[in-house]
Amino acid sequence: MIGQTLGNRDVSTIPAQTKVERFHPALRALHWIVALLVLIVLPAGILIKFMTEDDKPAFYLVHESLGFLILWFMLARVAVRMSHPIPAEVEEPVPAFRALAKTVHISLYVTLILQPIFGFLATNAFGFPLQWFGAVTIPSPIGKSDLAPYLMGVHIFLGYTILALFCLHMGGVIYHQFVRRDSLLQRML
Repeated sequence: MIGQTLGNRDVSTIPAQTKVERFHPALRALHWIVALLVLIVLPAGILIKFMTEDDKPAFYLVHESLGFLILWFMLARVAVRMSHPIPAEVEEPVPAFRALAKTVHISLYVTLILQPIFGFLATNAFGFPLQWFGAVTIPSPIGKSDLAPYLMGVHIFLGYTILALFCLHMGGVIYHQFVRRDSLLQRML
């Protein structure tokens, strides 16, 4: 009976172990670094308005500095993604889910690049140069401007868009891990 049953379980129902094609190590590292930074920056940005005036500068410093770092890590991700082949896609039988996954991924890349750009421009337009980690002043490309509230509006909109995309992305991960039980998550680990 070896090979046919395992205890009371028919082994033909156990998925065959297949070699998981993983993303390039640099892409995996950048993915998790950006994810961690977003999980710090997004709440910090939301909490700023609830801080006392004495505490706000520290929150702004963390939010702006790490946000600017996200921009550079995302640009590095784009470069790595363009220069290294990605593993074969995990087969998704539902065309709408395939389209949704592709849309969410592209949208995450775009918003995670645009978000820090608009935040940087808004900060500058309000008249505050970016003091990256309190040590390096990043020159302002626009200076103080009446565009500040509009730039900040876009920045805030993109922040909530990232939050919604993150939720959709996590929903996809949960779907693949616990419903489909495929190797999708292992590709990024």
